Amino acid sequence: MIEVANLTKRYGMFKAVDNISFSIEKGEVVGFLGPNGAGKTTTLRILTGYFPSSQGDCKIAGYDIEGQGIEAKSKIGYLPESNPLYNEMKVIEYLQFVGTIRDVEGLNNRIKEVAERCRIKDVIGKAIGELSKGYRQRVGLAQSILHEPDILIMDEPTEGLDPNQVVEVRGLIKELGKEKTVLISTHRLSEVEATCERILIINKGKIVADAKKEELFKLSKGMEMVDVEIKAPKEDVLRIMREQPGIIGIKIKEDGEITSYEIEAKADPRETIFNLCVANKWTMIDMHRRVVSLENVFRELTTDDK
Repeated sequence: MIEVANLTKRYGMFKAVDNISFSIEKGEVVGFLGPNGAGKTTTLRILTGYFPSSQGDCKIAGYDIEGQGIEAKSKIGYLPESNPLYNEMKVIEYLQFVGTIRDVEGLNNRIKEVAERCRIKDVIGKAIGELSKGYRQRVGLAQSILHEPDILIMDEPTEGLDPNQVVEVRGLIKELGKEKTVLISTHRLSEVEATCERILIINKGKIVADAKKEELFKLSKGMEMVDVEIKAPKEDVLRIMREQPGIIGIKIKEDGEITSYEIEAKADPRETIFNLCVANKWTMIDMHRRVVSLENVFRELTTDDK
C-alpha cells in the first residue's frame, strides 16, 4: 500500500531525507520513530503530497504521489501533528465541509459513525475553538477516517488526550489496522509498543532499523541485563565473572554480606551465572533478567555515543 524507493529530500546541500526505502502492506500498523530533526515529518509530508521529493519514488496504493496526486491522496487519511482546524466552525460544519470536499456518499450517516467512534457526539454542535485540546485531537481523528481511506498516516495521534482517551484511541487504531494500512509517527515510545507490530527508526535522514518489535530488540548489542544477588566474597565474584567471555560488564549495585550485581552480556547469561554459583559454592539469593525496552533500543540506534 505504501512503497518508498530511494527517497531523498534536499534543502540546499542538506539532506533531510537521505535515500530511504521501505514498504508497508495492507493490515500493518507501523510506528515511525526518530529524534527531533531526523526526517520523520519531512517523510510524512512527502508521503501525503505536501512536499515534493528531490529524488526517488513514492507510491500510495499503486499511485505515484507526485504524478497521480489526486488519486493517491484520495486513498490517504492524514492527521498532521499541528492538527489544523477551523476554529470558527462547529464540529458538525467542519465534518460536513471535509466530507463534501472528499465527496463522501451518505455523508450525514457517515458523520454519525465517526462521531461515535471518536467519542465526539457530545460536542458535535459546539464551535471547534471552544473545545479542549483533547476534543480537538479527536475531531482531527474523525476527519482523517471520514472518507474511509485505505491508508492512515498519523503524526502524534494521542497528543493532548487524557489516559482514558489514549486507551480508546489505541483501541481504535488497532481496530482500523485490521483492514487498513496505518503509519504512526510519535515521540511516545509507549504508544508504539502498545499499538504497532513493526517499527521504522530514522536517524539523520537514514533508516537505521526496520523490524518487528521482537526482532528489533535483537538488533541491540550488549543489551542483555541480569540482576543477581549472591552471598560470597565479592572479590571472587567480580574476578571470576569478568573472566567469562560472554559477560561484558559487571557493576555492584548494593554492597554487603549479600551483594547485588548488575551484569551486562552479549547473550542471556543466566545459565552461566547459575553454573558459576554451583561450581564456586556461592549462595544465589535472587536472579532476574531485565526486559529490554524500546527506549533502550531507540537510544542505542539514534545516539552517536554507542
